[in-house]
Amino acid sequence: MTTKKTNPAADATKQIEDAVEAGKKSVEQAMKASTEGYEQALNMTKEQVEKASAQFFQSYDEAAAMNKESVDAMVKAGEVLTKGAESVGKAYFDFAQSSAEAGVEASKAMMTAKTVKDFVDIQSEFARTSFDNFLAESTRLSEMSVKVANEAFEPLKAQFNAGFEKAFKVPAL
Repeated sequence: MTTKKTNPAADATKQIEDAVEAGKKSVEQAMKASTEGYEQALNMTKEQVEKASAQFFQSYDEAAAMNKESVDAMVKAGEVLTKGAESVGKAYFDFAQSSAEAGVEASKAMMTAKTVKDFVDIQSEFARTSFDNFLAESTRLSEMSVKVANEAFEPLKAQFNAGFEKAFKVPAL
């Protein structure tokens, strides 16, 4: 049999070259895996930042819209309250004017009374009528005031309920 001649220096060089090539491939694979992992992590982070930013701006927009709606409700309530106070005030002054006119008429009638009994009868009738009118008018003014208060509170109540529903709405999963 023939033996194959080997050159030890060539064999060593070949082994070193193979080791260097294997090391080079390992480093390339590690770099490739590291780069892919970095890019994947970077993309995931970018997606999360985009989602968080979108949620933040959506929340900000919702808060701004809700704030505007609250201000609008306050303005509407103020308008209703102003108009209502004007109506109640006008009704009060109309009542005061008619009471004053009735007082003047009763005074004129009392001055023309021929007897004390006529005078007392006129005064009694005036007192009874004035008291009845006062009770009726104060009831009407109270009802008007309650109605105005309820109407003025309605936009605020609606806004409060809408805000409460938004704040405690369960998010869809």
